[in-house]
Amino acid sequence: MGNLCSKSANKPDAFPGQGRVVGTSSSQPASSAPIPQKITSNSPGRPLGGSSVNSGGSFDGAASDPRSAAAKAAEERAKAASRGTSGGKLSAQLEAQKKQTRSELLAAGSKEEQQARAADAAAEARNYN
Repeated sequence: MGNLCSKSANKPDAFPGQGRVVGTSSSQPASSAPIPQKITSNSPGRPLGGSSVNSGGSFDGAASDPRSAAAKAAEERAKAASRGTSGGKLSAQLEAQKKQTRSELLAAGSKEEQQARAADAAAEARNYN
């Protein structure tokens, strides 16, 4: 019954060579990795984060301070906002819409809706048979 699922010829041995006992040394000693040379550098280390180096070789303390960088960015945004953008017609419309109050927006929307209703009523009157 054992011959039913097995092959007639045995497979060759996966490891045909001589085996060895665990814990014994092999015929060739393992080579160790070479020890790296010590690297020396005359330049000082630098902090991470992309801070700039002055021409004198020292680091710019103001650029590496997050508070001063955030304050400088806020000032630049405020200057850009006060200058205004000359983006054209669309940006002018956006600025005008931002300046409107809530009641003005509601009144403009109501007026547009009334005009649309009047146009629909006129079209219906023209098409009446």
